[in-house]
Amino acid sequence: MSIRFDGKVAIVTGAGGGLGRAHALELARRGAKVVVNDLGKAADGSAGSEAADKVVAEIKAAGGEATANGSSVTDDAGVALLVKTAMDAYGRIDILVNNAGILRDKSFSKMEMSDFNLVVDVHLMGSVKPTKAVWPIMKEQGYGRIIVTASSSGLYGNFGQTNYGAAKLALVGFINTLKLEGQKDNIRASALAPVAFTNMTSDLFPPEAEAMFTPDSVSPAVAFLASEDAPTGVIVAAGAGHFSVAKIVETEGKFLGKGDDVAEKIAENWDALSDLSTSKPYFMGGEQTGKFFEYAAGKKS
Repeated sequence: MSIRFDGKVAIVTGAGGGLGRAHALELARRGAKVVVNDLGKAADGSAGSEAADKVVAEIKAAGGEATANGSSVTDDAGVALLVKTAMDAYGRIDILVNNAGILRDKSFSKMEMSDFNLVVDVHLMGSVKPTKAVWPIMKEQGYGRIIVTASSSGLYGNFGQTNYGAAKLALVGFINTLKLEGQKDNIRASALAPVAFTNMTSDLFPPEAEAMFTPDSVSPAVAFLASEDAPTGVIVAAGAGHFSVAKIVETEGKFLGKGDDVAEKIAENWDALSDLSTSKPYFMGGEQTGKFFEYAAGKKS
């Protein structure tokens, strides 16, 4: 099976370097027309450059088609211009890769709320706004593939990244509902949890990791999640050529009823309640509610 994107149009945000650049190059290599979005800023949001233009030049030099856009993904007018750029150039939008991000790491006790708000704004709302803008286009086409960039920091935690982790796990909640609302229109939404050595993460890695954790070792996961046969609502973890699937699961649990001593019963039954051998993932929240109802109604014991 060969994954190709001939005739498809992709927007990749934060694509002036690192992971976004690798994603844009990979999609273009497989035939997609790519809108390369980037402010050209450093990890902390400072200092500009013409990074998007350079990536466009790379794509064109390799025989592909691409257009640059310098909009901020948190700015409504900028996002509207991003979508207009894609539609004016290519007439459709099939793939949106929400990759733009920044870091403002500090322990929670030392973190300013301005840094918390900024990181959540860029990662969460900087994915929500472009997705909202392309959604009606994808619905009209009856086709769309949306990828958000999550992180192990959101899934599992990482010291000094309460802002980043909160935003990244919020994106999983975002795609968990998009997968349901997009089903009837063939819009599939999933999350990538990458590990890569980039300008944004270089301080977190030993120098010898650079040759292993290359951005282009992650991008095949994007190509898969953007493909026609992609699943929906999944979290794919990728790094150094290794790929895995992360899931939110829930144990079967135990019905303890109501009463004044239920907290004590939870403590007494904690081992059984937290037994992961009974766990399974749910596709939607109503499945959990259904389980609770069956136990409460005596249909299950």
